[in-house]
Amino acid sequence: MVKLSVEEIIKKIQNEETFEAVSNDYSFTLKIEKYTHYACAAVHDGHQFRKELWKNCLHTEYERWFEEDPATKEMVKSHPIVIAGCDSRFEYDLNRAPETAIYTDAWGKQLWKKPLPKEMHEKSLQKHANFYKVVQALISKLEEKFGVCVVYDMHSYNWKRWTREVPTWNLGTSNINNHRFGNDIESWRKILSETPFFKDIKSTAKINDTFQGNGYFLKYITQNFQNTLVIATEIAKIYCDELSQIIYPEVVATVEKYLKTELKKHATTFYKTHQLNG
Repeated sequence: MVKLSVEEIIKKIQNEETFEAVSNDYSFTLKIEKYTHYACAAVHDGHQFRKELWKNCLHTEYERWFEEDPATKEMVKSHPIVIAGCDSRFEYDLNRAPETAIYTDAWGKQLWKKPLPKEMHEKSLQKHANFYKVVQALISKLEEKFGVCVVYDMHSYNWKRWTREVPTWNLGTSNINNHRFGNDIESWRKILSETPFFKDIKSTAKINDTFQGNGYFLKYITQNFQNTLVIATEIAKIYCDELSQIIYPEVVATVEKYLKTELKKHATTFYKTHQLNG
């Protein structure tokens, strides 16, 4: 992995170079092993939190971790194109529009002791803007090269806070073209419902059961690109103990191994189905 500026990353994409890089401000990573008709994203994987913000933050390190999506990058690491956030959503949320990306409160609790100074605010929003410059360049290249593209937008959610039974996997589809891509969504749901977890973990998958796919990452790509499907894919945090902050690596490895083959198969079927009809 190398450290590159946003301009250097974009130039490499435009030239169809393969590389693995971290942005020069360490806010996100991008790996392109080869140019393919699909990509994976883990925008909430990051846990970094700028030290200059620590004293002003009312949320503990654990409270931040609890609302992040740890290990979601790990689950898709084997795929050829992976973009992931490094910073905590508590600094700025890549899955929110710029005007709401910096929280004033989070999950019912005020976030800052004092309002953020303008320079702190602007520093975080510049990272947000840089990420989407790269997303724009990446999806532009994939649509140019393949005509159609599918992006697996990986997230996780805290199932223990729900008072009813919730699915292991949830797909959010309220902001995509369900008439055009409905069969692709259903086939992905079915694949996920068959994830071979250990016997004490059920594998269920539903559509718009806990979340509806209202994130900015999905909306940004969907609104700016006519032939790219973004599938908001949420896994319940059955791969960790939410209350003691312990990751279960054997469960993460199970998901990663399954998606290594099944996600690729799904993306291939998507491409074969839509490349002529794009």
